[in-house]
Amino acid sequence: MKHFFRYLPSYAGLGLLWLLHWLPLPLLRPLGAGLGRLLFLFGRERRRIGRINLALCFPQCSEAEQKRLLRRHFVVLAQSMLDRTLFWWAPRSRLERIIRIKGGEHLQRQDGRSTLILAPHFVGLDAGGVIVAMTLTTPVVSVYSRQKNPVFDAVLFAGRMRFNVPLLLSRQEGMRRVLRAMKQGIPFFYLPDMDFGPRESIFVPFFGVETATITGVSRLVRASGAKVVPCIARLVPDGYEVELHPPWENFPGESIEADTAFMNRFIESQVLTMPEQYFWLHKRFKTRPEGEPRIY
Repeated sequence: MKHFFRYLPSYAGLGLLWLLHWLPLPLLRPLGAGLGRLLFLFGRERRRIGRINLALCFPQCSEAEQKRLLRRHFVVLAQSMLDRTLFWWAPRSRLERIIRIKGGEHLQRQDGRSTLILAPHFVGLDAGGVIVAMTLTTPVVSVYSRQKNPVFDAVLFAGRMRFNVPLLLSRQEGMRRVLRAMKQGIPFFYLPDMDFGPRESIFVPFFGVETATITGVSRLVRASGAKVVPCIARLVPDGYEVELHPPWENFPGESIEADTAFMNRFIESQVLTMPEQYFWLHKRFKTRPEGEPRIY
């Protein structure tokens, strides 16, 4: 009972989110757009981070163009946040109508190799995870970060466990269990494009900026023999379009450094197709090479 009263605001917030999942998408999306505009107005710190990131990655754009792009990002981000209520509670039949998948055949295990599903941080990321889980007939392994709030942590965990009975490992557990699962043929849904600090990271370019990037994709593929299938999720007016690209050829390449740079170039190419939908509010360039000044 003490726990309940301590987290009463969290339960109330979840109750409101649960009610939202009953709304049709044409009503839910305008609510998300309104929320995004409010977050842009009042989210001063995140707005600052986003402006720095966009100035670094799109120096050819004027300040006004960068600001418009950032404003659009807040809108689609908030829309995706409210859409998660559907992923947590909507029936499978509804999700299959609003999430369309292309390239699902690339998930099939035809040559005995496992699959590393590369999922960059676009706002539609969760839609990609949902449709992949619903498409696969085998379990999938993924890594998640535990939330400090146990109420929301439980809901997020349950939401990820709705389909396919995936093997969910916390980031604190490391990658050894992931590698064991991959060697058993279990696909790995991997989100490697964030700044996780200097440990196991190298500096390779991302939009021309030397960026601390973890080498997990290259190392896991080298150790497991898996193929890399990129999963790109796009938010569209009537739902989501998720494209599974053909497996990368000639990967891994000549070195871990070359592989990691290749991954960043691929993500860049996808960002350019929908720049407002990449997650710009993360301190992607926080870790700097020795001697360089702090960016944020």
